[in-house]
Amino acid sequence: MVAHSGLITVMDRAARKAAPRLRRDFNEVQQLQVSRKGPADFVSMADKRAEQTLVEELKRARPDWGFILEEGGEIEGDPAKPRWIIDPLDGTSNFLHGLPHFAISIAVEEPRPGQKRGEVTQGLVYQPLTDESFWAEKGRGAWLHDRRLRVSARRELSESLVATGIPFLGHGDIREWTAIFAAIAPEVAGIRRYGSAALDLAWVAAGRFDAFWEADLNIWDVAAGILLVREAGGFVSDYRGGDRMHERNEYLATNDGLATRLHKLVAQGLKGL
Repeated sequence: MVAHSGLITVMDRAARKAAPRLRRDFNEVQQLQVSRKGPADFVSMADKRAEQTLVEELKRARPDWGFILEEGGEIEGDPAKPRWIIDPLDGTSNFLHGLPHFAISIAVEEPRPGQKRGEVTQGLVYQPLTDESFWAEKGRGAWLHDRRLRVSARRELSESLVATGIPFLGHGDIREWTAIFAAIAPEVAGIRRYGSAALDLAWVAAGRFDAFWEADLNIWDVAAGILLVREAGGFVSDYRGGDRMHERNEYLATNDGLATRLHKLVAQGLKGL
């Protein structure tokens, strides 16, 4: 067994506690109660129930920690302590349409004195249908269960498979995305859009994808995934190659052999806007 901190055990246990209900609801997706919370953005009772279970489990383990939640907003805890960043169901639209590609994402953000944003030190992305638990700890690597993860070793764009998220009603900048797509697509082996940023990043960490780009994401979509990629030896940056992903709300993840060329392609695409 791979040695990891007790926090990973807590996170994995919480995700597995929420998972059975998600699996049951997924199998009865036509009967789910669904409410609208924005243009083309739906939240199901499954989403809310999963979040409630995660909060209860994590609160039991760390009662004085705060939360950043997709559905429940921010719950304040001891400001000197870490806080949880949770997406109970990343890939809600897939879930609601009966597509078996969604995940639970949990991250731990440690406070940094004098800085507005803390540092993510633990992350977990759990796929309830495949029972895949991707986890990472700062300085201790990224793992799929007990198997060490490494980003892909591909160096040629022509052999690379790239993931992305496509803007849709009320979300994203279609002109910007189209410009980047037009620059990247002719150079790579393929582009995929599966609908879960958390899993896309986990799959970059696992070497299943060679790169990923997307904008207009929330912190709960990417917090765990970014740590996974970095701990698997990869790079995550903004479109300019800098570390202002959250400020600019743009994310590009890949390995060291493809990073420079992808940044050039993105810059080339955006130059025409």
